[in-house]
This record gives sequence, structure tokens and C-alpha cells, in this order.
Amino acid sequence: MSNEIEIGRGKRGRRAYSFDDVAVVPSRRTRDPEEVSVGWQIDAYHFELPIIAAPMDSVMSPATAVALGRAGGLGVLDLEGLWTRYEDPEPLLAEIATFDSARATSRMQEIYAAPIQPELITARLKEIRAAGVTVAGALSPQRTNEFWRTVVDAGVDLFVIRGTTVSAEHVSGRAEPLNLKRFIYELDVPVIVGGASTYTAALHLMRTGAAGVLVGFGGGAAHTTRLSLGIHAPMATAVADVAAARRDYLDESGGRYVHVIADGGVGRSGDLVKAVACGVDAVMLGAALARATEAPGRGWHWGPEAHHPQLPRGERVEVGTAGSLEQILFGPGHTADGTLNLVGALKRAMATTGYSDLKEFQRVEVVVSPYQPH
Repeated sequence: MSNEIEIGRGKRGRRAYSFDDVAVVPSRRTRDPEEVSVGWQIDAYHFELPIIAAPMDSVMSPATAVALGRAGGLGVLDLEGLWTRYEDPEPLLAEIATFDSARATSRMQEIYAAPIQPELITARLKEIRAAGVTVAGALSPQRTNEFWRTVVDAGVDLFVIRGTTVSAEHVSGRAEPLNLKRFIYELDVPVIVGGASTYTAALHLMRTGAAGVLVGFGGGAAHTTRLSLGIHAPMATAVADVAAARRDYLDESGGRYVHVIADGGVGRSGDLVKAVACGVDAVMLGAALARATEAPGRGWHWGPEAHHPQLPRGERVEVGTAGSLEQILFGPGHTADGTLNLVGALKRAMATTGYSDLKEFQRVEVVVSPYQPH
């Protein structure tokens, strides 16, 4: 049965669903939430929480990366952000939090015009390593050739290549593009790469040797990709499509499992639950963690798209402060809006539907149930 819709006589489109459009269904069995495991492992690295912090200056500093690592998650530092451009970015972070909205984009473009300093990349990653947690840093595809050696020499454990859209086949007549397959093959550390939102794009990224694929673009709270580029990927459908690519690549490769990570559209605990139900192994959180009192953004949230020098595709948004990082992850919650106790909510949803671990919960029944908030 086709889910294509006729847009007009000359164009048809496939119906796609966001996390708001779907819901999980309880089964015949329930469990004790204390007996549910939400741990996962990528390559040699085990994490107690299926939560990765997005490499955004409003979310991650070296200190918050350490705090999340100690809590059981993975913090990813933006290696093209303020922490690698300035010795002390705190005054600039404070300034960004006080911008007038009318000049926020132009002033951020000025601040981020400062050059990236390789010695600061080394210093920041060593600071995280010294704390004894897993070290992860992110570069865009455009900067990877320039700085990857510095990153690896600094002792990174997981390397993240993250862009609005990352493909295994980039065509350019002006410059030598990043050859992902060769790059990943020659690298000694596991690589997480994305975003991708279709079965075909994800399958090609899996064939490059990536350990994980980020799913999504244009779905985050601070993105305006749909407005500026007309590009959008409803996340429930995108995750399910990429999970199908993972399944087929597992057969194609003779047993190589590539982790699927939702990146965007996971702002609250219910989104986290439905992301796993649709097939992810972990989620990359931006706005959800930017609400922490420890977050560098001070209640504001933005990504690298917000200060692109030629075509900004994001904005600085006010997300407010919901509680400490510990409250956001583990509670106790004092609101019913899904901003606090993300891990507790995931465990309870898994227990309520009768599943004991994340791999099992990926098989939970899901229904299309569009939600219209009042």
C-alpha cells in the first residue's frame, strides 16, 4: 500500500511523520522501571545513558562535557566553536545571552569570525581526557581535512563529523572533497557521521565504515533550515528509514552493526521515548540540555548554522532554564512538560510497555496518532 500523496499532476510526495504524529502502545506485559536497562555501546565504549550532547556552544563546554560523561552520557565538544577560538570565551557567552534579537545574527557572525586555534583544540580535549571520561569532538565536513590530525593527536576517543547534510559522495569542481571512506579507513578511532535522513543516504554512509550515523537535519529548535533552504525531515519517518538501512547493511556486511542516533526533534522526554521506539540506539540532544543551569548558553540556544558567514540557517532561541543537569537527566521533576527526568521517563515508558532494554524497545508497537496540543 503506497503512502504517496498527489501534490499536483506533475508531483507526488511520500507522507512522512514527526515524533508528534506517533505514539507507542503498551503490550500484555509490564515491568519494574528499576529493572530496565538504558545502556548502550558503540565500538569499545559503553554508556549508561543513550544520550549524546550536541556539539553546540550553548550546550557543551569542557566542564559540561565532563559532567555529562560522569553522569553516564557522552558530551561532544564543537571544535569549531568559541572554546577553540578564544582562550576565555565566558565573556562572549555572557554577551550572546544579552543580545538584542535584531542584532543577534550579525554580532554572532563577528564573534565567530575569529580563527580556530589548533592549540586550543588540543587543550580543550586534554582537559576532558584528564577528567577520565570518554572524549569526543566534532568538526564539520568542510573543516575535517584541516584539523583532523590535531584532533586525533590530542587523544579523542570518538570523532564526530556533523553537518546539516553529510553525504558519502560530495561533488565539487572547486576543491578536493572529503573522501569519507578513505578517511574513516585510515583513522584509528570510531567515527560518527551525519546528518542523513533517507534510507539510501544512510546506507551509503554505513558503507564508508562509520560506527554511527546521525539522523536528521532542520528539525532542531534552533534550526531554520526549512525556512531558508526548504529542507526538512520529519524525524519519525527519517529514523525508521535509517533503521531499515541499518538492518539491511547488517545483512550486506555479514554482521556489522552501525548505530543510529537521532539528531534533532528530540526536545522532551516523550520525543526520546518515541525516537528509540522508531529505531535509534541513542539521541543527540541540544535544546533539552541547553535548559540546564550549567549550560554555557545561560538559557539561550544556538547552533553553528546561526552564525554562518554567508547564509545563516539557524537562530538564537530562548529555551529558558528548567533545572540542573542532574534534574534534567534523572529528576526529580517538578513540571509535567517532559523537560526533567528524561532517563526516568524513558525507563518508565519501557517498563509500562514491557521491555527490558533498548534493543527490545525498538520493536515496540507504534501507531500513527497525530497530537494537537491545546
